[in-house]
Amino acid sequence: MTVQSSSFFKRMLRFIGKSIKWFFIISVVSVVVFKWLPVPMTPLMIWSLPKQMLNSERKLRLKKDWESIENISPNLQLAVVCSEDQNFLKHNGFDLVAIKKALKNNERGRKIKGGSTISQQTAKNVFLLPTRSYIRKAFEVYFTFLIELIWSKERILEVYLNVIEFGDGIYGAEAASRQFFHKSAKDLSKEEAALLASVLPNPIKYKAENPSSFINRRKRWVVRQMRMWGNHLPME
Repeated sequence: MTVQSSSFFKRMLRFIGKSIKWFFIISVVSVVVFKWLPVPMTPLMIWSLPKQMLNSERKLRLKKDWESIENISPNLQLAVVCSEDQNFLKHNGFDLVAIKKALKNNERGRKIKGGSTISQQTAKNVFLLPTRSYIRKAFEVYFTFLIELIWSKERILEVYLNVIEFGDGIYGAEAASRQFFHKSAKDLSKEEAALLASVLPNPIKYKAENPSSFINRRKRWVVRQMRMWGNHLPME
């Protein structure tokens, strides 16, 4: 190895080392900041805007409103936990049982329910682009670990309910409630909350407006799960 190539190799190693160090610093600082402050925009919101602008048949829209968890109906808090992650209060970000079940369901062609927890979905939505790769999955694991370490369960659920997509260009519980039911998120009924939770696996394909028979069946299942939980979501 020549002196010139050796020098270049050392510079590359220093650059990579500094990049990794700054990534860790910035990521930790971001998670700490968002423990207290609202998330203004997510990568998914930014990612979807050019697609909307190129589609002449669809109006450009981005509806989002941040609300504290105190202003989001307990019905919706309970509905999304029952629908998306019933072990949310027990796990540390990853539900291995649900992941194994999802893999089996996917092998059978039943792909409506994934294995991602609410914590994973929150990490993915707040910090990562909506792409599919093993590298992105590794970053999702990293950010899930960070938010579980730094945020409370209540904060994770609060952020989730404010950034999750409920329809095309409609982000967060307040915007969805205003759009579909013309009321504040704090006033959602059990059935309305269950309907919103039912479209979360794919809010572009499944609609809260004029729901299909499949979504209505799913809504009834979510309502039954909510009753089994006793209409109570203990945040400890």
